[in-house]
Amino acid sequence: MKNHKKGTATILVILLVGLAQAACALQPRQSLAPAEAVPLNAVAASDKAATTAATTDAEDPPSGNSENGTGAVREDAREPIPHPAPDAGRAELVQSPPPAPGGEEAVIARMAASDVDADGPAPAEAQDDSAPADLWDRIRAGFAIPVEDHPRITAERNWYVNHPQYLERTMARARPYLHLIVEALEARDMPLEIALLPIVESAYQPFAYSHGRAAGIWQFIPGTARHYGLKQNWWYDGRRDIVASTRAALDYLQYLNRTFDGDWLLALAAYNSGSGTVKNAMRKNRRRGRPTDFWSLNLPRETRAYVPKLLAISEIVSAPESYGVSLAPIPDAPYLVAVPTGSQIDLALAAELAGLSLDDIYRYNPGFNRWATDPDGPHRLLLPMEVAATFASRLAEVPPSRRIKWVRHRIREGETLGHIARRYGTTVAVLRQVNGLRGHLIRAGKSMLIPVATRDLRAYRLSEEQRLRAIRSRPRGSRRIIHVVRPGDTFWDLSRKYGVGMRQLARWNGMATRDFLRPGQKLVIWHKGKATTGPRGTTRRIRYTVRKGDSLARISQRFRVTVSELRKWNGLPKGKYLQPGQKLTLYVDVTRQTGS
Repeated sequence: MKNHKKGTATILVILLVGLAQAACALQPRQSLAPAEAVPLNAVAASDKAATTAATTDAEDPPSGNSENGTGAVREDAREPIPHPAPDAGRAELVQSPPPAPGGEEAVIARMAASDVDADGPAPAEAQDDSAPADLWDRIRAGFAIPVEDHPRITAERNWYVNHPQYLERTMARARPYLHLIVEALEARDMPLEIALLPIVESAYQPFAYSHGRAAGIWQFIPGTARHYGLKQNWWYDGRRDIVASTRAALDYLQYLNRTFDGDWLLALAAYNSGSGTVKNAMRKNRRRGRPTDFWSLNLPRETRAYVPKLLAISEIVSAPESYGVSLAPIPDAPYLVAVPTGSQIDLALAAELAGLSLDDIYRYNPGFNRWATDPDGPHRLLLPMEVAATFASRLAEVPPSRRIKWVRHRIREGETLGHIARRYGTTVAVLRQVNGLRGHLIRAGKSMLIPVATRDLRAYRLSEEQRLRAIRSRPRGSRRIIHVVRPGDTFWDLSRKYGVGMRQLARWNGMATRDFLRPGQKLVIWHKGKATTGPRGTTRRIRYTVRKGDSLARISQRFRVTVSELRKWNGLPKGKYLQPGQKLTLYVDVTRQTGS
C-alpha cells in the first residue's frame, strides 16, 4: 500500500508540473533585444527536470522540427515588428501575471485536493462548485469588445446563421483547445472574444495552411513566428503547437493593442494585415480630415471583413437562441494537460502508452512534423486529463533509450550522409548529432546509429510528410503529371504551361505561391482530359505559326486541345480572328498528336 501511495504521489507531481509548465508557457515573454534568438528551451528544460525523478535509473539515449479561414498574420516590410516589450504601466503584468479565476493555480489546487489514483482517470470532473458548468457561459462573461449595429457585422452574422453546420464543425474542433486558451486570456486580462479568433483565422484546424504560408490555428507566417519565438525545423513547427502558438499570438495581440492605444478593433485589423497597413490608412484619413476608427479606414478587402466576422461570431455566442443556433455545452474544466516526457519519444509509442489513437496524438500535438517529437524539445505532450496519469505511469517504466527505435547502419562505399538520411527518412543534422560527427565525411565500413520509426511511415497519417502525400494523391483531374522543376521555373510559368491556376498548383503540392521552387523538385499537376496509356509528363510546349485558313477550332482539333485552352495560353479574347503568320503557344501531349 505504501509503494502504491508513493507511486501515486509521483504521478501527481508529474501532472502538477505539467499544468504549471503549460501555465508558464502561456505567460507573456520577457522583453528581448531585437537581434537575440528566442528559444523555447525554458519549457523544455523544466520538462526534463520534472521527469528526472521518474527516470533516474534509466539508460541515457545517444546524444542527440477546405475550411481554412481567410486570416493570416503577416509581416509588414515597411515597419519591422518590435518584440512585445511592455510599457511601464504593464511591466508588473508581464513579470507576474495575476491569477485568473479558475486559472492554472485553481486547477492545480483542485487536483492537489483530489484523491488521484495512478491506475484511474485524472480528476477532470473536479472543479470549483461556484464556477460555471458550461465554458460558453464563462466566455460570454469575459466579452469586453463593444459590438455596434453595423451592416458589415450583420452581413457576416447572417452568413454564419445560415450555415449552422459550419459553426458546429468548427466548435467541435475547438473543444479540446478552448479551455486552455480561455485561461491564458484571463491570466492576461484580455477580452475573451479573442478565444473565437481562430474560428476566423483557421476554423480551428490545427493543420491549416493558408495562401500566405501561414500555419496553425493562429495562422502565423514564418517570419512573424520566428520573431515571437516559435521554433520551426524539420522535426517541429511551433506555429502549430497549441501552447506555444497561443502564447505568441497573445504576445503579438497585446503589443498591437498597446500600439493602437487600447483600440481592439484596430489591433485585430493589424493582426490580419500588418500594423503598417493600418497606420498608413489612419495617416491618409488624418490628412483628409476623416475619422481614424476601424470602420472609417480604407483597408484591404480581407481585413474589412475580418474584424466583422469576429464580432458577428461573438454576437452569436452571446445569444445563440436569438439566432436559432445551438452551441453544444463544453465542460468548464481542463481538457488537456502538458505531461513532461524528458526526452524524444516515438509518437506511436506515446499513443500506445496513453491508450489513444495516433491521429489523436497528432491532433493534440500538431506541432510535431514527423514520427517522433523533436530531439531538442519541447519535451512534453498535451494529453486529455483522463489519460495523463496512466501515460505518466507507463512512461516512467520506459527508459529514454527505448522511447525511440534505433538501427545500426554499416556505411557502404560511395554513400553520403545525404543518401543515408533520405533512405531512413531523417536529416543530415540528426545523423551528425546522434553520431557525434563534426563534418560531413564518413568512412565506408564504419557503423552509424540512426533513429527510425517503430511503424511503417504510412501509419503516421497526420505527420507533415503523410499529409502532403495525401494532398498530392487526391484525384483532382483525370491525368496526373509529375513536373520536375528546372532552373528559372516559377508558379506563374507552370500555371501558364499547364493551364491551371497558380494557387491551385501550389495547393496540390502543399505550398504557397510565394514559396521558392528548387531545381529537381517534383510537382504534382492534375490535368483535365482523358487519361492516356502513354508515359506521364509527356506534355511539351510548342510554337505554332498560323497558316492561311486556320481557325482556333481547326488548330484545337489538330493538336487535341480545347479552344478555351488556346485562348488561355495566348491571351486571346473571344471574337478575335487569327492572322496568317501569327505565333501561338501550345502545350500538347506528344503521344497523342496527329497534326503537323
